[in-house]
Amino acid sequence: MKITLTTLTLVFGLLRFANGQTVTDNPSTIPVWTEADRKYLLDNLTRSKDELLAETKNLTKAQWNFKESTDRWSISQIVEHICLWEVAMEDQISTSLRIGPIPGFTDYRPDSVFIDKDINRLNKTLTTEYSKPFTFGVPLGNNEGQNNVIWYTTMTNESISFLKTTDANLRVHYIYFTANIHQRYMAFFQHTLRHVAQIREVKKHPKYPK
Repeated sequence: MKITLTTLTLVFGLLRFANGQTVTDNPSTIPVWTEADRKYLLDNLTRSKDELLAETKNLTKAQWNFKESTDRWSISQIVEHICLWEVAMEDQISTSLRIGPIPGFTDYRPDSVFIDKDINRLNKTLTTEYSKPFTFGVPLGNNEGQNNVIWYTTMTNESISFLKTTDANLRVHYIYFTANIHQRYMAFFQHTLRHVAQIREVKKHPKYPK
């Protein structure tokens, strides 16, 4: 046990040195996750879920599977993609919670760094650019559209339930020593809203089934 603790101490010390941060025992420098933060996440997760459900309500099979072109995603694939990314982000959050809080970490970033400034998709991006060298974010399109909605709703409801009840200081649980859990949840609803905009683009196509 002594060797393990020593090793962990050395590793954490190297991480601090590499990132140029210092450790402080001053409580005033420790970020705090507030009730306003909780409400902000809950309101936006609920809003993004409601918008996605509204855009996918009562779609026919032809509407679910329509593609603007062979290289574009159907609405079903778009929702599947959201689910794939949420699985990856939920894994990051659960890992961060298992590691535990790191209140002494001082190289934290403001929320403004994690705001998606292109949520309306003025600039298109490739999913594989974010997942190199893997393609886990690319939907296979094998699921029925409504099953993808159930998948998405299940995960989002779990996140909402967690955020409603947790007493953890999510501002001092970090993911790769960059975003904290609060900021990672900002990515959840921003990512969903970005793809809700994509769904609306598909539905505006002149050949979209009526």
